[in-house]
Amino acid sequence: MKTASMLAILLLASAAQAADYRNSLGMEFNTIPAGTFFMGSCMYSRADKEADRELEKQGLPAKGPTCPAKGKLDEEAYEEEAPQHEVTISQGFQLGVHEITLGQFKQYLATLDDEERDKIDTAAFQKANAHGDTAAVTYVSWRDAQAFIAWLNQKEGSAQYRLPTEAEWEYAARAGTSTIYFWGDAMDPAPEYAWFNMDAADLEKWFALREQNRKENYAHPVGLKKANPWGLYDMSGNVWEWVNDWYDAEYYHSSPASDPIGPEQGRTRCFRGGSWYGSNKNLRSAFRGVNAPEYRSDSLGFRLVRQLGKQ
Repeated sequence: MKTASMLAILLLASAAQAADYRNSLGMEFNTIPAGTFFMGSCMYSRADKEADRELEKQGLPAKGPTCPAKGKLDEEAYEEEAPQHEVTISQGFQLGVHEITLGQFKQYLATLDDEERDKIDTAAFQKANAHGDTAAVTYVSWRDAQAFIAWLNQKEGSAQYRLPTEAEWEYAARAGTSTIYFWGDAMDPAPEYAWFNMDAADLEKWFALREQNRKENYAHPVGLKKANPWGLYDMSGNVWEWVNDWYDAEYYHSSPASDPIGPEQGRTRCFRGGSWYGSNKNLRSAFRGVNAPEYRSDSLGFRLVRQLGKQ
């Protein structure tokens, strides 16, 4: 009876952790419900300061930082993360539980002719991806990600797969939270949730002196750290993740309140989440990375949306 009870507990725990959908490549997806959240950082931005100076000239009290989420002021925030603003995601969607792995990406590479494969599977790609098929794939550009998506949609017989928008990504990363990190405002728990580049002070705090060379500066197998509240792993750290949007530092000042998809054009694309190479500042839910769509890095990969109701 005792054994049966223990088995039931294990089965329930397994069911609770089961993904909502699994495709033919073994990619797992969790359903993200429609909802509203506060995007960006609580900060005393340049625009806030200018507005307060004008109020002071009129003899009126200053308003201070724009923080509609009423959270903690983020001293590490950048101007491009302001103003913090309310955003509605009007349709639910599914997001990859994990970043795309090398093993999954290799299935795409195997379908290419030698000329096309050699453009991606270079010596630099192989060096960056030398940590096993379960590690997050890196050294892929935004354009490489789009080519993978086109192949996957054809393979699955649908048009459901795509990169998330910046808003969808941050909404899913925050997972109902309005704190600086999805685990809270303090960075102390970060090593429980994220692979990132610790500085000397962090190393002294988290590792004995003889172990400080174990920084493991590479993309790791996915899912080894704790998940966020919506069951998504490595949303902070491990590898940066391309999103679909063009980048504009001023976009939040005029972006739509519902389902923003980024500027209509630009020269650079956004990525999110921080990486093994970046500091704890990059792990903040609001942090925005940016580079050219053809850029490749050993700390940059992607995860996918599976759009519901689209065939």
